[in-house]
Amino acid sequence: MNAIASPPPRDVSAAGLQWAQRLVRLNTVSAHSNLALIEAIADHLRALGLPLRLTWDDDRRKANLYATLGLGKPAGVLLSGHTDTVPWDGQAWTCDPLGAELREGRLYGRGSADMKGWIGLVVAQAQAWLEADLPHAIHLAFSYDEEVGGFGARRLIADLEQAGLLGATGSVPRLCIVGEPTSMVPATAHKGVHRWRCCVRGRAAHSSLAPQAVNAVEAAARLAAHIADLADELREHGPRQAGFDVPHSTAAVCVFEGGIADNVVPEDCRVHYEFRDLPGADAAALQQRVAAYAASLEPAMRAIEPTAGFRFEQTAHMPSFLAAADEPAVRLAQRLAGSPRTTLVAFGTEAGLFQRAGCSTVVCGPGSIQQAHQADEYVSLDQLARAEAFLRGLAEPLA
Repeated sequence: MNAIASPPPRDVSAAGLQWAQRLVRLNTVSAHSNLALIEAIADHLRALGLPLRLTWDDDRRKANLYATLGLGKPAGVLLSGHTDTVPWDGQAWTCDPLGAELREGRLYGRGSADMKGWIGLVVAQAQAWLEADLPHAIHLAFSYDEEVGGFGARRLIADLEQAGLLGATGSVPRLCIVGEPTSMVPATAHKGVHRWRCCVRGRAAHSSLAPQAVNAVEAAARLAAHIADLADELREHGPRQAGFDVPHSTAAVCVFEGGIADNVVPEDCRVHYEFRDLPGADAAALQQRVAAYAASLEPAMRAIEPTAGFRFEQTAHMPSFLAAADEPAVRLAQRLAGSPRTTLVAFGTEAGLFQRAGCSTVVCGPGSIQQAHQADEYVSLDQLARAEAFLRGLAEPLA
């Protein structure tokens, strides 16, 4: 492996900045289509003569894009980014979330840090990579619906595996860099994210006849209290891993909905909750405990109403991620970033999915998660310049 490089220059190219701004100006909130963004990138890559592979959601309103530069060349690095963003409803923005405004050395807008700045730089760099006669392949993978559960990346990976383009030999990615915002410090681990929705069915009645009813809100409240007890247990007795802001696995009830009036025993209630597990922990075992507790409440409910009970649906599942310090992707990211430092991040990414597909994986990208999902989200131009220098380095031999 080459020696650690010197710090990169601080000026982002006009082309890289223009692409980042162009993508920020496109509304790709997860509830909307991302096709305008995908088509803009696809048109550019097709003009460079690159073959593309698109995979769609069931409604064909959203698509993943996969492209290879240097087809047929050995090994290869996959550059991953998600195209969807979170909404900005109710946030106190002082600028247009889709304006891509430049001021005070920053690019403002929804997705500027998470993670359209990274994607824009990657797209802008494609022509230079082609002209550099790469010694290895570079693969681009841009997904949909990462923010709501990683559904796009799962479909993309399944398609690539079925086509023999992942986990095999030849011109397939062996390394993966996920460009989530880490301030250009390679991240070697994050927790998993596992979200569930529980629908509780009871039996309605006038509140004066409460003993003849099954109160769905009360049953759901007992379940929520059980989840809170699990959270206490994880905090007080669970395994620890140094380096995380919260060094243990967590459980949290996040949404509670039920009831229609003060004098009606509620028939329905919904509870949304999540587990964030340390690498190597077992979130499935936590859910089994929740389901078992719910089952213990059902006999009394069904003695009054046979159809009463609990129904669980998993709404998101992003596996945890842990890379060894000496993995090829980590060492490559350290060299390209010009720093031996690594970090851990609290947020989930698609890294665990690509790692399970057989790629040595690292998370490293411009901007800070402290700005992501916030009002006046931004990425600094300095961070974009560092990321661009990082990407330029991929034109050199990997080792």
